[in-house]
Amino acid sequence: MPPRVKVYFDGGYRPAPIGMETAVVVGGRSYLQRDLGPGTSMEAEWLALRHAVQIARELGLANPLFVGDSLAVVSQANGAAKCRGAAAKHFEALQALRAASGPLHIRHVKRAQNLAGIALARLHAR
Repeated sequence: MPPRVKVYFDGGYRPAPIGMETAVVVGGRSYLQRDLGPGTSMEAEWLALRHAVQIARELGLANPLFVGDSLAVVSQANGAAKCRGAAAKHFEALQALRAASGPLHIRHVKRAQNLAGIALARLHAR
């Protein structure tokens, strides 16, 4: 069995006018979404995970491993923590993607190991 392709995801929130933004990194290529409007950093993390699943599907990746640094989102997405408020809405949307894509393997990594987080940080480097 070939090794799983890692799909890194990260979301962030910047003050207006930027708002929420996401990054997904697959095979060294970055997919960025900016100016996603108002929200929270937690919502941005959820949007990044959903964006990662969509990109993996578009790329035709078989059995990818989704890697993110938000322990809360990874735990909620894996069903290990309860989703409340806006997270419940995002979890439902993820479930719809899961139904179309099959099982999702989502793992937590430290911030320094998250290539998508590094890509977002580079957007705002001074």
